[in-house]
Amino acid sequence: MDVKLENKEIRIINQKNFHPQHIFECGQAFRWQRKEDGSYTTVAMDKVINVSLDGSDVLIKNSSLEDFENIWIDYFDLESDYEKMQEDFNNDLIMQEAIDYGKGIRILNQDPFETTISFIISANNRIPQIKKSIELICKNYGKSLGHYEGKEYFSFPKAEDLAQVEVAEIREICRVGFRDKRIIDVAKMVAQGDLDLNSLMKLEREDIKKILMTLPGVGPKVADCITLFAFKKKDSFPVDVWIKRVMEHLYFKEEVNKNKLGLMAREKFGPYAGLAQQYLFYYGRENAIGIDKNNKSK
Repeated sequence: MDVKLENKEIRIINQKNFHPQHIFECGQAFRWQRKEDGSYTTVAMDKVINVSLDGSDVLIKNSSLEDFENIWIDYFDLESDYEKMQEDFNNDLIMQEAIDYGKGIRILNQDPFETTISFIISANNRIPQIKKSIELICKNYGKSLGHYEGKEYFSFPKAEDLAQVEVAEIREICRVGFRDKRIIDVAKMVAQGDLDLNSLMKLEREDIKKILMTLPGVGPKVADCITLFAFKKKDSFPVDVWIKRVMEHLYFKEEVNKNKLGLMAREKFGPYAGLAQQYLFYYGRENAIGIDKNNKSK
């Protein structure tokens, strides 16, 4: 990996399989905001960064080399060989179309607590509302990280801080609806030490999923999302409305039970089922596969 640093700007020379739009708009993270120049700004791991492409180079602005080495290499999964992973799908023409469409998708390795709360919020919710609720949670209960390009940014609150919030307050201020009590209950469990999310990293996918599903507001799909995006389990295959439509339309040609579909997908796509899911989800959602395009929703 050829990396250069100049004026708090990291330049990754000729980085393959990295497309900001495809990474940040495929439903795996909710704090990335597209700027007018086509770049994306976010808060992750209590840092504010801006990411863009310059030809074949990736630019990460507002970062030190130390942060790049200690945070962003892992966060952007830069040590994984995506070309090699894609080879697992060489004999699947449908997957080849999805990969071509979403070229450059990478699985982000996110903070377990933030990811858990974010996907509890995502249940039966639309992406714009998910983003708005998370933004309000950060603004009201996170810590200021200062200003970047004229805008103030806030960290995602720690469990200890979120646990102090009244259920009625977070519902009213952050517009989280029926998810209000679930958010606070999980924050309290983590804050009180009843649940150590970081300790789950060493467990197998199914064991992590079983533990996560004991949490209020965490069903099979949300648990699969968390294991994929926070615990590096690339064999996890979340099944939501979009991926169900896509798989039924492109592969099965009939309606399939969600649980059975997830099992069949893991068997079909193997250790990189989660990456396959991201390609198919993005490809299917952006092209309204399986539904009338006039009724497309997100």
